[in-house]
Amino acid sequence: MSIDAAAPAPPRKSQSNTRIVLRRLFRKKTVVICTVMLVIAVICALFPGLVAPQDPYDQSLLLRLKPPAFMEGGREGYYLGTDHLGRDTLSRIIYGARITLLVSLLAVAVSTAIGIAAGLAAGYFGGKPDAVILRLIDMQLSFPVILLVIAVVAVVGPSLTNLIIIMGLSGWPRMARIVRGSVLSVRGLEYIDAARAIGAGHLRIMAYHIVPNILSAIVVYASFELARMILLEATLSFLGLGVQPPTPTWGGMISDGRNYISLSWWVSLFPGLAIGAVILTFNILGDELRDALDPQLNHE
Repeated sequence: MSIDAAAPAPPRKSQSNTRIVLRRLFRKKTVVICTVMLVIAVICALFPGLVAPQDPYDQSLLLRLKPPAFMEGGREGYYLGTDHLGRDTLSRIIYGARITLLVSLLAVAVSTAIGIAAGLAAGYFGGKPDAVILRLIDMQLSFPVILLVIAVVAVVGPSLTNLIIIMGLSGWPRMARIVRGSVLSVRGLEYIDAARAIGAGHLRIMAYHIVPNILSAIVVYASFELARMILLEATLSFLGLGVQPPTPTWGGMISDGRNYISLSWWVSLFPGLAIGAVILTFNILGDELRDALDPQLNHE
């Protein structure tokens, strides 16, 4: 048996604790409603062709700026009206969910991976690595995020891959700070000292003894970061720096309808409501998840 194999394992949550957390979450109506909304958004993103009533790319000047079907002058089958090219607004919102969620999820994955690595190194090793990483964090946070992202996208180009990488790089400093603070709170505990004393390596200690005990903080913050990334992606698409037309994006749809907002308000309103609903869903779920995972609160 190797020395590392004999290292004491940190406390792990049991299945009963997981059930307790789930009960804390789903006994609240807001969590149930938000979960249903999230499931609907995911279904739209994964299977847009099965949900959308029309082809989102089909143009018809005869249907240009038609109001929603429930309004006078609306066309049957075009439930949320049409845009300036006669494309179905509802279908474009459904197809836009795929781009918005895909870009935001992958960007959060990039920022989380970099932030965890940097935060672990800073919190665990301390000293010069900690000082260097903190200075890098301070330098990036000294620039407004949206201006920094816009400048970089304008230079490298607005492709899907570039957008994901740039958005991910914009979010790692905050994640690194969260991880660093969590690591500092656990690195001096007894089981960490015991693992170190019997010869466990740094990578093993961080991967098997530290990360599992700070995972709840990472998950909660990632939910808030996902909401921020959705808004950032919509902002870039609105400015023409996101995914390029004719691919439907929520921010791009708002931009397309801004010239017609006084007469054809539905072109911009409904994509904006979709953005607001998804962001609100992730923020509420993040708040509730944080409360459910807080051991200092007496939920039971």
